[in-house]
Amino acid sequence: MATVKRMLCLANSRKPSGRCVAGREVVAAGVGPWIRPVSARPGEEVSEEERQYEDGSDPKVLDVIDVPLLQHRPHACQTENWLLDPAKYWRRVRRADWNELQTYIENPPALWINGNSTYHGVHDEIPQAAADALPRSLYLIRVPRVDLTVFAPSAAFGNPKRRVQARFQHAGVQYAIRVTDPYIERDFLAAGDGSYSLGECCLTISLGEPFETKGQLYRYKLVAAIIERDQGARA
Repeated sequence: MATVKRMLCLANSRKPSGRCVAGREVVAAGVGPWIRPVSARPGEEVSEEERQYEDGSDPKVLDVIDVPLLQHRPHACQTENWLLDPAKYWRRVRRADWNELQTYIENPPALWINGNSTYHGVHDEIPQAAADALPRSLYLIRVPRVDLTVFAPSAAFGNPKRRVQARFQHAGVQYAIRVTDPYIERDFLAAGDGSYSLGECCLTISLGEPFETKGQLYRYKLVAAIIERDQGARA
């Protein structure tokens, strides 16, 4: 039998074959735990049909949503996972604003474990064995500035696929992490290759699925959502 949890949506992030949706439970006593609704498929991605409202629209970041869930389904560091009920619609209750969002901000001393970086990234990967021992896979942080770079990392090898990468500082450490926020990707891929600066933002940072590279399995840090304080202040 489904249990309905009320969640502030803090990510509706691109994932192979679907989306990764995540947020914090909204409870009377204040801020509840993180929730990541997942499907029963091996990749746990959430399809468009599974996450839609009754009117067919898609959940957006800062929506407060009632989500029907079947059971807690933690997996390795992704302790926040809950199996969704695919037979029921999600229900949008209301929208939150920037001020309400601030009550959900976290300030960890580091974004999990630093020290491993991809060729183009900075502190953006963790060996799977170390990552899977972590107690959580989601954070919401606030940063005074985010710099975005749009580029094709493998262009020299004949792959023209482009990506958006975020550079920001948290707790005195510089990070360069891939962005999987589909709205940010759409806007800045359309803007063309180059560098762009955003002002104060809240960032949802997630640890993704294991991926093999350099003969080893890693989990990668991803910027799953960028929530701008002032959308009109883009430079």
